[in-house]
Amino acid sequence: MATTSISLRRKDGAFTAVVLFLPPALLLFTIFVVLPIGEAAWYSGFNWNGFGSPTRWVGWLNYLSVFDTRAFHIALRNNGLIIVISLLIQLPLALTLAILLADRFRGAVMLRMLFFLPYVLAEVATGLIFSFVYDGDYGLVAAIWKLFGAEGPHLLASADTSMLAILIVVIWKYFGFHMMLFIAALQGLDRNLIEAARIDGASRAQVLRYVVIPLLYPAIRLSVFFAIVGSLQLFDLVMPLTRGGPADSSQTMVSFLYTHGVMRMRVGYGSAIGVILFVICATFAFTYKRWVMRDE
Repeated sequence: MATTSISLRRKDGAFTAVVLFLPPALLLFTIFVVLPIGEAAWYSGFNWNGFGSPTRWVGWLNYLSVFDTRAFHIALRNNGLIIVISLLIQLPLALTLAILLADRFRGAVMLRMLFFLPYVLAEVATGLIFSFVYDGDYGLVAAIWKLFGAEGPHLLASADTSMLAILIVVIWKYFGFHMMLFIAALQGLDRNLIEAARIDGASRAQVLRYVVIPLLYPAIRLSVFFAIVGSLQLFDLVMPLTRGGPADSSQTMVSFLYTHGVMRMRVGYGSAIGVILFVICATFAFTYKRWVMRDE
């Protein structure tokens, strides 16, 4: 009887919490997420410059115009390139450093903070700093080139190297975030499993491959999700470095939206880009959750 009474009280408490906290959360979600998305979808059907009320209905023409634009395909390709580099270079680098720095030794905390500091730095500030680093006349890269008697390259001014310069900054800035995720996961592992593997004669490489890495799969899956979503939304680093140029060579989808939609007062066109980006992100998020993170 006492057990039944406790169970009823718990159910009443859970119901009260749902009644008190769910409606405000749903209201805020509706106001700041659902309505803006619906509004953008509505505006994407108009040829509208943002002034007055939209009246010139064009239907799917904005979407067709987006897909016919060369700069959009470049932006889509660049986002894909950022995802590939993040998965193949940034995350393995972060995991390697996490394994090296997870154990407690003198200077470990300082090294962790040193590698994590780039992530703390604001994206715009990072972009401005590297715009001086990449300066072909007075920057750090130019100074290194001059040591070998060569003229400094203008990396950000060339369509062949501008995206490479951005990729280097992306790796430098965000690998520390993933490293800290992996360190937290490593410190939460059951040490008994690792000790048991060592007692059974497993080498350090075998322990990493067959014990540590499999136990880190949840953290790795989460890190991959953050890396892909962040790559799709990259904007703040691009604008102070190249503004998407030269000749749209370093555009991402968000910088393309800003440059070709907002700056040119093509609100309907920009809204269509935003809807496309939302569909890509939402499709990836739900698919990834359904097939990769379904047990978490």
